[in-house]
Amino acid sequence: MLATALALLALAVPQPAIVQRPIPFGARRRRETAAYARRHYGLDDYRLRDPHVIVEHYTVTPSFRATWNTFAPDRPDPELHELPATCAHFVIDRDGTIYQLVALTTICRHTVGLNWTAIGIEHVGYSDRDVLGDRRQLAASLRLTRWLRCRYGIAVKDVIGHSESLSSPYHRERVARLRTQTHGDWTHADMRSYRRRLAALAGCG
Repeated sequence: MLATALALLALAVPQPAIVQRPIPFGARRRRETAAYARRHYGLDDYRLRDPHVIVEHYTVTPSFRATWNTFAPDRPDPELHELPATCAHFVIDRDGTIYQLVALTTICRHTVGLNWTAIGIEHVGYSDRDVLGDRRQLAASLRLTRWLRCRYGIAVKDVIGHSESLSSPYHRERVARLRTQTHGDWTHADMRSYRRRLAALAGCG
């Protein structure tokens, strides 16, 4: 019954145009992702099942190509020094083009404590204000986020900025030193503005 209802909602909200630019995510990276999920969440699985959260980020890079080149190599990240490499499911360029890098059935490392249940969206730019002030990029972001939240039945309140990760009811982390780890991108104030714009759209009906 729930699956049928979600399917009807998804049909009511059109999928935006999405350009497929997958990063390499072969058997080795999937094994590393399953091992990561086991260490951090107690889940022995690389697959993203029934996501409950959408996390908005910005890239701190000048272009989509630079962002793709950051996520594509499977090497330990410079911050936490873990494998698999970090990634995001989607990247939105400044011109509003939406690129998909990773399948929605696969866990991506983009937000400590939430990767097990979160879809990650990166925006090319250097601040959330960059995105909020860019008409095309913001419109594409809202279209993508609305489609995703309607597809999976995700509430507007569970569309968050990375900086809000610790307050999410879905946050969980087995590694003690990382239980308070987060980032500063997409501040609470700017995410309140983003969520107001999202809620002002026609919902999922």
